[in-house]
Amino acid sequence: MSLSVTRDRFRLAEVFTIARGSRTEAKVLTVRVTREGVQGQGECVPYARYDETLDSVAAQITTLPEDISRHDLQDALPAGAARNAVDCALWDWQSKRTGAPVWQLAGLPKPKPCVTAFTLSLDAPEKMQVAAARNAHRPLLKIKLGTPDDMARLEAVRRGAPKSRIIVDANEGWTTEIYVELAPHLLRLGVQMVEQPLPAGADKMLAEIERPLPVCADESCHDRDSLPGLAGKYDMVNIKLDKTGGLTEALALRDAARDAGYTVMVGCMVGSSLAMAPAVLVAQAAEIVDLDGPLLLAEDRDPPLGYADGMVQPARPDLWG
Repeated sequence: MSLSVTRDRFRLAEVFTIARGSRTEAKVLTVRVTREGVQGQGECVPYARYDETLDSVAAQITTLPEDISRHDLQDALPAGAARNAVDCALWDWQSKRTGAPVWQLAGLPKPKPCVTAFTLSLDAPEKMQVAAARNAHRPLLKIKLGTPDDMARLEAVRRGAPKSRIIVDANEGWTTEIYVELAPHLLRLGVQMVEQPLPAGADKMLAEIERPLPVCADESCHDRDSLPGLAGKYDMVNIKLDKTGGLTEALALRDAARDAGYTVMVGCMVGSSLAMAPAVLVAQAAEIVDLDGPLLLAEDRDPPLGYADGMVQPARPDLWG
């Protein structure tokens, strides 16, 4: 019986930039649970925005007893990357131990392919236009914004991809004034949703100003405990397993959010196919799916998730679940 954690790095195909900085590789932790001769695995992406590092998350994982159950795990660790990797590894172990797929164990419908967004990194307008044109065949593009000078970027992307659906992610980078100024132009350019325009904890003005298009909570929504604080400010929640602390809480958050009247987006950090695989189950019937992490990589797990025609396929059992 063992619970191990290793560090893995995956080179990105291109530099990936958001309002908070740039990266050239995805640094992840891989957790493997081995019991009764059967091994399950899960992945997490520690995120500095939430005061997580590879070292701190690995330390959290190594404090756990090797025989911990998925039920006990929910109280043993807080929502976050560490619990996510272990939770997903335990689901995978149970699937391989029983021979039943995770969707069946969780009482879910058999998963189908989902249309996924493809993210355009924050860059100069002319470069974003080139990137948009290169990906104009994709049905849904996500634009990384979050500066005072984003209008030119919006116009450039729309010129590059005139037919694609567009969503934007400000990554907490705007002020109320910037958002109010940009909102009419977002509508004019056919943007369908704006994600986290204001900083978490400084977003109360969203309840006081007009929201002409849906506003999605990302950094402001982690798990079910976040929902009361979103009332009146947001229309949608972005569920990421590295925020919820795993598939178990992600499924519960999805149901609770719908019951509270929110629509659902399922997103990801920049990770490998192993990180995306459990999220595909949460993404079934979500209004927006953004599970493009592997499309941003120059290298991936073997076997990887399948991507074709703007869609992400459910995982093969030899990858996860």
